[in-house]
Amino acid sequence: MRPGPRKIVVAVGGASGAIYAQRLLLSLAALRDAGEPLEVGVCFSRAGEQVWKHELGGPPDLPFRRYERSDFSAPFASGSAGWHAMVVVPCSAGGLARIAHGISDDLVGRAADVMLKERRKLVLVFRETPLSLLHIENMAAVTRAGAVVLPASPSFYSQPRGVEALVDTVNARVLDHLGLDNRLMPRWGEGPEGTLV
Repeated sequence: MRPGPRKIVVAVGGASGAIYAQRLLLSLAALRDAGEPLEVGVCFSRAGEQVWKHELGGPPDLPFRRYERSDFSAPFASGSAGWHAMVVVPCSAGGLARIAHGISDDLVGRAADVMLKERRKLVLVFRETPLSLLHIENMAAVTRAGAVVLPASPSFYSQPRGVEALVDTVNARVLDHLGLDNRLMPRWGEGPEGTLV
């Protein structure tokens, strides 16, 4: 791939948990503002936008460029554009199923398909419970195809205080899988809560 900023797609899926996407975007913006060379593109599934408005109280105010879900001319809709990684956050069971079966009926599905076919990093922050056998089989399918299923399952050993700190324990792991150093939470054996970067 060509040198330059690390290019990351953040797709906001339709599961409950829009705060995971909101906090991840804030963390990526903080890393960029601190000098990390990042280019981030954002897209929403249809349900993702509805859930965001319901849970966060209004339309998204994003620190990065947004692409419409019908925009198949977006740069990350093609493997030749050289985008490095993608996160679907939160990832619904329906989104997981579409990705597992290669259904590219919107930009989220197409971008995920590109990441898999190009053997690039795809992280699915799955936010659904309990799991049916179909969910588990779809997780196995995307894992075999090269994706990372990263459940939105907060950790508690750092004694996080409040919802945002809990969310950040998951997003710290997302950033780890993207290869981005962060201090969102203390590592095992470290002291109190981390910072936004």
